[in-house]
Amino acid sequence: MRLMYNSDKAISINNLTKYYGKLQALDNVSFEIKRGDFFAFLGPNGAGKTTTINVITGLSNYQSGEVTVFGYNTTKDYLQARRLIGLCAQEFNFDPFLTIHQLLVYQAGYFGVLPHAAERRADQLLERFGLIEKRNVKHRALSGGMKKRLLICRALIHDPEILILDEPTAGCDLELKYLIWDYLTQLNGEGKTIFLTTHYMEEAEKLCKTIGIINHGRIVRIGDKKEVLRDKTLEAVFLEVTGTE
Repeated sequence: MRLMYNSDKAISINNLTKYYGKLQALDNVSFEIKRGDFFAFLGPNGAGKTTTINVITGLSNYQSGEVTVFGYNTTKDYLQARRLIGLCAQEFNFDPFLTIHQLLVYQAGYFGVLPHAAERRADQLLERFGLIEKRNVKHRALSGGMKKRLLICRALIHDPEILILDEPTAGCDLELKYLIWDYLTQLNGEGKTIFLTTHYMEEAEKLCKTIGIINHGRIVRIGDKKEVLRDKTLEAVFLEVTGTE
């Protein structure tokens, strides 16, 4: 059942602060992502990108602030908010005993999708991502590139409004990277709001409409892609984000 919502703000984060023990991972973070945006969240390793995702998806608590997804508070309205999000994490954390088709059907069940609808949706996604011939094999029989595509299929199985991807092309060869870029561009064109974390400037420049930069748990800049890339004062940050000298 599709949730009803009216907000044009897909994600709204206000004064978010998060500690791991004495380490401050997020320092008063605030920004918004509009419905239908393709948002690239840049930062070096340890900058706070994954922590932000974990808070948005309810995988991590936080000390202060507020996070909403299409107006649903991610703490008070967790179930409603979470159903609107598809998360593509970095790890291949698949059940080793299920075929990839079964994996998708089971995942859909967590979001209230009935079995017959889930089976149909699973086949559609496997076809779209070039995995239909592997539908009855287990994930261990897939190549690394196929597993990457399966992660995206799993994130999309309940047809979420927002797709969050945590460095989806890390470790990919060029062919797979460009294939994933094409998939994401198509999904955004179909109306999906996409939140992409990356430390590849090329990836952000190629795909996104809006860029957010985080460093040491603090927002450095949020804005239109062209404006952010033209800002010469950010050159030092870009060097740290991309790991170049």
